[in-house]
Amino acid sequence: MSAQRPSVPVAAGSGHLRHEADDSGQISILMAGMVAVCVALVLGVAAVTSVQLSRIHVLDAADAAALDASDALALERAYGEGVGSGVPLTDATVVEAAGAHLAGRELPSRLDGWAIAPGTGTPDGRTAVVVVSGEARIPVVSSVLGAFGGGVTVTMTSTARSDLVP
Repeated sequence: MSAQRPSVPVAAGSGHLRHEADDSGQISILMAGMVAVCVALVLGVAAVTSVQLSRIHVLDAADAAALDASDALALERAYGEGVGSGVPLTDATVVEAAGAHLAGRELPSRLDGWAIAPGTGTPDGRTAVVVVSGEARIPVVSSVLGAFGGGVTVTMTSTARSDLVP
């Protein structure tokens, strides 16, 4: 059983008794918890926003590289089969043109690096498919993720085709 606390009358004749409070410091713990939750929420929103912006940069690069690769004429196919209704492509010409485009493009500050990923090529000899993969740089969170051996990799696929009009 617990010992009973002494009671002190609040006002003479009111009949109300007050227990001496032993609650000092309780609000500090609550405030510390709320501040931790708010900081975690702000960092989480900043991280998600940063990854989304990184995704947009990678998508832009993939689109531009696919567009550049879609008119990378495969000379051996053009001389052998003719041009026809579209620019003839090979996997090698698509990878080479997309790689050259990325190499000549400035890396955005939100990314640690990017590269042409597997899957880049041409499925039908006329359409260029470019897959670009980049490592997102996330404020504050990147160092924490790096300590655990990982980061956030963003991979985007873009398709382009250059048709010829007679």
